[in-house]
Amino acid sequence: MKELLRTTDPTIIAFATALLQGEGIDSFPLDVNMSVLEGSIGILPRRLMVRDRDLYRAELILRDNDVDLGR
Repeated sequence: MKELLRTTDPTIIAFATALLQGEGIDSFPLDVNMSVLEGSIGILPRRLMVRDRDLYRAELILRDNDVDLGR
């Protein structure tokens, strides 16, 4: 798995996941439960992972939809 996206905005993760699902690319969000440790203030970024073979295509899809990859 490769990191596709890193953000502190959970709505971007949801949007990116929906875009990728529409194109048949599976994704896996990481660090979504870190709010328990940070106290729900949203300072720790969440990551969206994709398979190695899907990374290039997923990056193109997100860039075409003006999603900042945050890397």
